[in-house]
Amino acid sequence: MKRIFVSVTNDLLTDQRVFRTIDFLFEHNFIVTAIGRKLQKKYPPPSNIKIKRFRLLFNKGPLFYLCYNVRLFFYLLFKKKDYLLANDLDTLLANYMVSKFSKAVLIYDSHELFTEVPELIHRLRTKKIWEHIESIALPKVKKTYTVCQPIADYYNKKYGTDFKVVRNLPYYRKDLHSNDLLVSLAQKRKIVLYQGALNIGRGLEQLIEAVKLIFDRVVLIIIGNGDIMDRLVWQAKEQMLDNTVFFLDRIPFDKLADYTSQADIGVSLEQPGFGLSYEYSLPNKIFDYIQAEIPILGSNLQGIKSIINTYEVGCTISDFSPKNLSKTIINMISDTEKRLQWKDNLKIAKKELCWENEKKILKTIFLS
Repeated sequence: MKRIFVSVTNDLLTDQRVFRTIDFLFEHNFIVTAIGRKLQKKYPPPSNIKIKRFRLLFNKGPLFYLCYNVRLFFYLLFKKKDYLLANDLDTLLANYMVSKFSKAVLIYDSHELFTEVPELIHRLRTKKIWEHIESIALPKVKKTYTVCQPIADYYNKKYGTDFKVVRNLPYYRKDLHSNDLLVSLAQKRKIVLYQGALNIGRGLEQLIEAVKLIFDRVVLIIIGNGDIMDRLVWQAKEQMLDNTVFFLDRIPFDKLADYTSQADIGVSLEQPGFGLSYEYSLPNKIFDYIQAEIPILGSNLQGIKSIINTYEVGCTISDFSPKNLSKTIINMISDTEKRLQWKDNLKIAKKELCWENEKKILKTIFLS
């Protein structure tokens, strides 16, 4: 049996893509160790996965990335290994260096266009450091894949690589279940749901302003955490929306679907002007919404618009003003005929856009 070490810089609590990949590896008799970092006191016990979480002195900034990669390098260096799977650029350097001291095959999964994320747009010095690391390691990695075709094309053109595309699709859900928590919060109003990272450029500030205009018709449920969490909480409180906007923090991925299926609309409002990573993005939450059979309100960025329009499962907008957002939301929850059509289309789309189909591509990466 082949030994593989899978490394990420998160705490492995909500990373669905990584655990779906690990499931694939188990199916093909790999011995898997997942490596992340410790961010809280307790975690759900893993079922059949060996997990190593580093406790670090720093949890953000340059010193975090330095500490993590040093720890990762020395941890991996003395382990028996056949494969190394680095997830995103912030784990690549340590994995790349270890691969130079061993016969282990290095595989790279780029979850986003790391050097073009919004957080680096105005931090040119930091961006150049990451670009330098990328230019050293990435051209020499033979097995690479990413979440969408535009990112694959970007890397293949820039570095002459051969990125394959493995989209971030969830497992097919034939039967829908819920825990009714969101329904109880809604108090007979419709549920608008956002799930994912709470970062700039995702339309969340405008969304809160929009639901203020229609607070008697809808509630907004925000599931996740991120850089602007405190700002969003303050905004909702300042607008006196305690009974309209609810923050549920992160939810483990194996329980998330029971929340998603309760919503009436799922939103994915990544905006232009925040870097190529957003421009090229194909957020996994839109596929979660599809599996939960809830219509999507999305931005008109290339990847998001393509899925929504191709499968006819919702609406896209380019005007993110609170007035237009609130009007669009009301139209989406009020048009009964359209909602029935979306529901039929969602049932068809979910059978195609599922991990059971997408994981076949991994065979060409890990088994060839």
